[in-house]
Amino acid sequence: MNLSLRYILGLVLLGIGCQPETASDNRLRIVATTGIIADGLRQIAGEDAQVEALMGPGVDPHLYKATPGDLSRLDQADIIVYNGLHLEGKMGEIFSSMSGSHRIVAWADGISPARIRSLDGQAQDPHIWFDVALWASGIPAIAETLAAADPAHAEGYRTRARVYQDSLMALDQAVRQALLAIPDSQRVLITAHDAFGYWGAAYEVEVHALQGISTVAEFGLQDVAQLVNLIVSRRIRAVFVESSVPPRSIEAVVAGCQEKGHAVRIGGSLYSDALGESDGPAGTYAGMVRTNLQTMTQAMQ
Repeated sequence: MNLSLRYILGLVLLGIGCQPETASDNRLRIVATTGIIADGLRQIAGEDAQVEALMGPGVDPHLYKATPGDLSRLDQADIIVYNGLHLEGKMGEIFSSMSGSHRIVAWADGISPARIRSLDGQAQDPHIWFDVALWASGIPAIAETLAAADPAHAEGYRTRARVYQDSLMALDQAVRQALLAIPDSQRVLITAHDAFGYWGAAYEVEVHALQGISTVAEFGLQDVAQLVNLIVSRRIRAVFVESSVPPRSIEAVVAGCQEKGHAVRIGGSLYSDALGESDGPAGTYAGMVRTNLQTMTQAMQ
């Protein structure tokens, strides 16, 4: 652990610095890294536990750095739930240092390793929520984690988990039907970074991206040129920006296409690594999926 992280954690454990408000009741306190995970936890927990997310709308988890306030919230939690597969790359050291004293679980741990998308035989794609059925398969393990920590409400967690999982399986079928209604040649998705690989594999969508699976990697002129050539040669009509990624990357692709005489438009903004505002249509995981689906299908048709 580096010195600055050790120092901050020391302050947290000593009770110095910013402390969250004390819970007003004795319910289980759960802290999630992303809003996507927090929403799933709320569906499972109901009124039996308190759930909060560290990362809000539009926040890129690949680049996120925990604040002293975050560390304090994590220290106060009964359960910490993160995505795993190095999505929260800059927080891995924190989770490792707290694992001996806190109950910490990754949503990805409840998913079959055989279903995790691998790139170049080494890196694993962390964007597991873009295959709705795959994401739903992790729900039972999360429910059992909550049940073990709070046996008095165990059946409630399990019952809500089953209802939630069923609702996501129905959503998975709706997404599949909507996308398969679009002709193969138009079912092409071009985005800023490679967040939609699971989406493409699950719903038979051809996916291309400017950056890799992490926004930490910078794109270069050659990356832009390759994507421009693909779009121009295939006469693709729309590309997409992402709510948690600056639009400059896709704007560079659009400009490159225009220079080659091909007019491509930005088909809309997709929610990739973060939910939308809590009071908006993409404020829940299911809402985010439906919103993305609508944006895609309107631009692809």
